[in-house]
Amino acid sequence: MPALTPDESPAAVHLEQIQIRDPFVLRVPDGYWLYGSTDPNIWDGPAVGFDTYWSPDLVNWSGPVAAFRPGADFWSRTQYWAPEVHRHLDAYYLFATFTAPGHRRGTQVLRSENPQGPFLPWSDGPLTPPAWECLDGTLHVENGIPYLVFCREWKDVGDGEILAVALSGDLREAVGDPVVLFRASEASWSRSIPRPEFPSVYVTDGPSLHRTADGRLLMLWSSFGDAGYALGVATSATGDIFGPWSQSPEPLWPADGGHGMIFTAADGALLLALHSPNRTPHERAHFFPLEETPDGLRLRD
Repeated sequence: MPALTPDESPAAVHLEQIQIRDPFVLRVPDGYWLYGSTDPNIWDGPAVGFDTYWSPDLVNWSGPVAAFRPGADFWSRTQYWAPEVHRHLDAYYLFATFTAPGHRRGTQVLRSENPQGPFLPWSDGPLTPPAWECLDGTLHVENGIPYLVFCREWKDVGDGEILAVALSGDLREAVGDPVVLFRASEASWSRSIPRPEFPSVYVTDGPSLHRTADGRLLMLWSSFGDAGYALGVATSATGDIFGPWSQSPEPLWPADGGHGMIFTAADGALLLALHSPNRTPHERAHFFPLEETPDGLRLRD
């Protein structure tokens, strides 16, 4: 772990002690950084920011380290959600969801020279359309082109959407118009939830892309299934971001957990990270062995 000042030195902590939603793991040469929605109450009240934790082995963790704290002039003061950190070119870029009264929810990009931060605003506000309610943006690079893959909320459209839009090479602005990749109701396992605004509401959360060893492009994403919050898998028929996309008939994780991503451990093992249960303040990060199959993905015993 990079050296910190005495005031910044984090304490040892076990994974089950860390309250975190939407976990995201970044592997670096000397270990792993864990990010996520870390405010005690991400739903209401003033936001604190995003914390990160470091581990050499995915077992012993140190933290928290303050990865992002809003400056006095930062536009958003509440509901800081789902940070992801990606190495791109010569720096680290944090994609996260923010909102504020008078603004629509959206994904903004922050930047740091180091994976532990501090991260500072990089894009001029959200890169998602300012007139839309959007969340959970992730970075996907294909044929040298960076894309923002994100959700348009059911609050706008009833049937939640996952879309992609090209970004400039420096990740500071969107280029062109977003393209709908699929809608939540296209998955046979996804269930509508009761809301007065629409006759049926389908949720899309947490898209995360994974390229398999044989070149297939898969996407993890979350919605609500028969047993609550769940995690499904979609497959691109063409192997590129614009699909068309087909949905696995059954969720990969069927009950009380989701917003997952895939990372490779130092020993080459493929691991799924997700949070469970889906209840504040009890949510925790969990890592599960995963394997690629001809049909998609399977949790290993």
